[in-house]
Amino acid sequence: MRTLLFILSALAVIGSGYWAYRENYRTQAELDRVEDLNREIGAARERLAVLRAEWAYLNRPDRLRDLADLNFDRLGLLPLRPEQFGRIDQVSYPVPPELDISQPVDVTSEGAE
Repeated sequence: MRTLLFILSALAVIGSGYWAYRENYRTQAELDRVEDLNREIGAARERLAVLRAEWAYLNRPDRLRDLADLNFDRLGLLPLRPEQFGRIDQVSYPVPPELDISQPVDVTSEGAE
C-alpha cells in the first residue's frame, strides 16, 4: 500500500511539474506578445505624432492663404475676414418637438392601494 502511495505521489509531482513547465512557457509566450503589442503601439504613436506635425505644417494660415490666391480662378476662395464670423447668440438652434401627451399617467398614491 505504501508503494502505491509513493508511486501516486511521484506521478502527482511529475504531473505538477509538467503543468508548471507548460504554464511557464505559455506565460513567456504571452509576455512576448504583449511586448510586441507595446512596441507596435509605440510605433503607431510615433507615426501619429509625425502625421499631426505634418497636418499642422500643411495647415499654416500663410500657406493656405497663398494656395487660395494661387487657385482663385479655379476655386473662387476668398480670404477670411473678421466680419464673416458671428456670435453665439446669432446661431439659430432647432426648436425641440413638443411632446404629445394624450393619455396622462396617474402617479398619485391613490392608485397604489
